[in-house]
Amino acid sequence: MEEIQSQSDNYRSSSSSASSPTSRVPSSNFFYLRKPGSLRQPISFEDSPEWEDTDIEVKVEEGGDSINVVATPASPSLSKLNSGSLPSPPLPEGAVVARKMAGASVAWKDLTVTIKGKRKYSDKVVKSSNGYALPGTMTVIMGPAKSGKSTLLKAIAGRLHHSAKMYGEVFVNGAKSHMPYGSYGFVERETTLIGSLTVREFLYYSALLQLPGFFCQKKNVVEDAIYAMSLGDYANKLIGGHCYMKGLPSGEKRRVSIARELVMRPRILFIDEPLYHLDSVSALLMMVTLKKLASTGCTLIFTIYQSITEVFGLFDRICLLSNGNTLFFGETLACLQHFSNAGFPCPIMQSPSDHFLRAINADFDRIIAMCKNWQDDHGDFSSVNMDTAVAIRTLEATYKSSADAAAVETMILRLTEKEGPLLKSKGKASTATRIAVLTWRSLLIMSREWKYYWLRLILCMLLTLCVGTVFSGLGHSLSSVVTRVAAIFAFISFTSLLSIAGVPALIKEVKIYASEESNQHSGAFVFLVGQLLSSIPFLFLISISSSLVFYFLIGLRDEFSLLMYFVLNFFICLLVNEGLMLVVVTLWQDIFWSILTSLSIQVLMMLAAGYFRIRNALPGAMWTYPLSYISFHTYSIQGLLENEYLGTSFAVGQVRTISGFQALRSAYDISSDSNSKWENLLVLFLMVVGYRIFVFVLLRFCVGKKKSVLKVFQCNMDKTNTR
Repeated sequence: MEEIQSQSDNYRSSSSSASSPTSRVPSSNFFYLRKPGSLRQPISFEDSPEWEDTDIEVKVEEGGDSINVVATPASPSLSKLNSGSLPSPPLPEGAVVARKMAGASVAWKDLTVTIKGKRKYSDKVVKSSNGYALPGTMTVIMGPAKSGKSTLLKAIAGRLHHSAKMYGEVFVNGAKSHMPYGSYGFVERETTLIGSLTVREFLYYSALLQLPGFFCQKKNVVEDAIYAMSLGDYANKLIGGHCYMKGLPSGEKRRVSIARELVMRPRILFIDEPLYHLDSVSALLMMVTLKKLASTGCTLIFTIYQSITEVFGLFDRICLLSNGNTLFFGETLACLQHFSNAGFPCPIMQSPSDHFLRAINADFDRIIAMCKNWQDDHGDFSSVNMDTAVAIRTLEATYKSSADAAAVETMILRLTEKEGPLLKSKGKASTATRIAVLTWRSLLIMSREWKYYWLRLILCMLLTLCVGTVFSGLGHSLSSVVTRVAAIFAFISFTSLLSIAGVPALIKEVKIYASEESNQHSGAFVFLVGQLLSSIPFLFLISISSSLVFYFLIGLRDEFSLLMYFVLNFFICLLVNEGLMLVVVTLWQDIFWSILTSLSIQVLMMLAAGYFRIRNALPGAMWTYPLSYISFHTYSIQGLLENEYLGTSFAVGQVRTISGFQALRSAYDISSDSNSKWENLLVLFLMVVGYRIFVFVLLRFCVGKKKSVLKVFQCNMDKTNTR
């Protein structure tokens, strides 16, 4: 305790001397308020009265579905702060007033989360956290990196990873019940948007996936979400961001991801880092928009790392974390008073959030240690010479014994002593509707993303022209059999290899699925069926255009039934290849590793396809069993050769003739049965189904659990390096 007291005295004296030679930082100073209507005026530095507890009463109406919050602020300055010191954006002409939303109270008591291996010294990521959030307010969870902000947010929302264990209680409207589908929204730190759709289209398809009912009924919901997030000027613009499309600014993209959750009109909205990758202006506009959203009655809980002064002034309550410990929970003004009481007054010219994080972020100790021998023109590098660990212990001990902690416990007791109305689950769109929506949306995406789809079609046509012209004019003599086998092998193998160009598009689809599945907007079965149905027209266009060019340039047998079999065989071959790449992409979820793995698998299958060496002559271990039997090249090429040569004959001299089967045996291993080409086609079809089933399992147990092979590999490498 003597060490803490001495360090606290040093900190108090140093910070006071840094700000003013006299005591310019009294405990009552609150210097970052803007006067209403003075957006363009400089920040006014004015004193506010001493902080007093706010008397908050929560009334649950009998038979109602909302909780009315009556708050009596302790001072005019606090009233200005909680009502929003910045004016809302002007309403567009003809705009309607924002629709009121029924919020819900959330309270968490003694919440502890443990994740094995998540922290270096302790498995406890969050330690005995208490807090609450009320309708119509913004509650922010703030702290330095790896302090447990996101974990606490996910614990409250019931979205922890399966490896985490949660202890404690979470109450919604006073009842210990989970939040059903549609009653809350959760926005991840990094969300995947569809760049080839406009903002209105993206939100409309999201509404079709989430909500039941007729299509026309969901337009009003979309327009309400656009208005709530102030996206009216960008509603008809492409989201962009890839395929050389100029995308929306990062701030507007973040608003779109939030608007997607507002389509359900949730009563509680969780946002992980709403200011992630935003500049100061975009951050301020974002928070003003969220403040306007909270004024409609929605309960907002979000995490934040750091904020500018104007943004900090918009918060209603703050939960300050450091290494999983709660250092403060309460009104934003009271946090300044709490730091001042603990011996850490905020300097007059420093942002409150910067001051809070400076005091509890251990990374500053390392910076000061690196620069301890360096001085600038004004003296020491830092006026703060206190160990962060001591500051954290001081703040934690002060908070536990303060009236703020007691007030939080009292408020939690009020919120939980009587159960309010339970949140009701909203209906979902039917499976058939979701499949139809995903199929149509994917078709629209394919028609616009030329880099991943139309360019691939052009490359396939160019490759087919190259192969066809190289092997053109073969004729139908016995000497052309070996060369024709080479032509068919080159056509199937190289076009399949070229399909790797579609890996980035498949990764995008899997990431979109993961983002939608996390909020129950989609499912593995719905995604797979929709992806398959949408890919069929595009792959069939590739197969029929390439097959016709190749078939007539090579000069294969001029029969319509044989031509149709060739097209069908190549089409199913492309479907198998698409399923194989989908398996690889789902496993890795990374462009580099997916392309490398797909390329390696394709080369191995080409070697075992029976062209470079007849299948019966391949080494039994590995190459014959299992590679030659799992290679789709084998069945596709064998079926095409049987389609071309079974039932034909070649003259040897003037008397003797041999069948097409006998002529082909020396170049490729095929069957003499006339039905074998259909058996090969059946094997390819079973491969299409088998790969999709494999992807379904991976989506349910790999992507659904938010874990990929690449993440496991990286985690194991990190553990090895740590040891």
